[in-house]
Amino acid sequence: MTATVNPTALIAQLSKYAAYHRDPRNISTHYIGVPMIVLAVTSFLSRPGFELMGLMLSPVWFVIPAAAAFYFRLDLRYGLVMTAQLVLCAFISSFITAQSTMVWLIASAGLFIVGWVIQFIGHYYEGKKPAFVDDLVGLLLGPLFVTAEVGFNLGLRTEVKAEIENRVGPTRLRTIGSTGSPTLSK
Repeated sequence: MTATVNPTALIAQLSKYAAYHRDPRNISTHYIGVPMIVLAVTSFLSRPGFELMGLMLSPVWFVIPAAAAFYFRLDLRYGLVMTAQLVLCAFISSFITAQSTMVWLIASAGLFIVGWVIQFIGHYYEGKKPAFVDDLVGLLLGPLFVTAEVGFNLGLRTEVKAEIENRVGPTRLRTIGSTGSPTLSK
């Protein structure tokens, strides 16, 4: 059994997302902003609880398997890592949701808003809009992209990185010109 379930789809999806993320500063902001947003979303989805056959459930326990299925469809190893990360976020969210409604709302909204502000700062440097503006699947690809980039920095999945760079080019630092528009630095 190969670790990549659908290498063509994995490379296509990551390449499409990577095309919006070639400036290293933008990628760096994603290391902070994307986890904050994912934690905020899991926190928001963890609060409305209900009982089913003696188990306390919330919408997050239906969303995580759906997201995990998306990731597993692309790649077994990434699917495992992404599922573990989502479960970890749900676990951390349980501490946020255990607080009063006001604390839960402020913490969740704060993570969400600050995470997006950080994202938009990165996209200012990139000079491109976020990927999800053109395709809502980008909202699922953001966490996968960050996970892949961390792996690439650790020397993992170099074949995936090479194929993405073959399709969309290497990362490149942009400079902000006097008009405010980004230009490639030499």
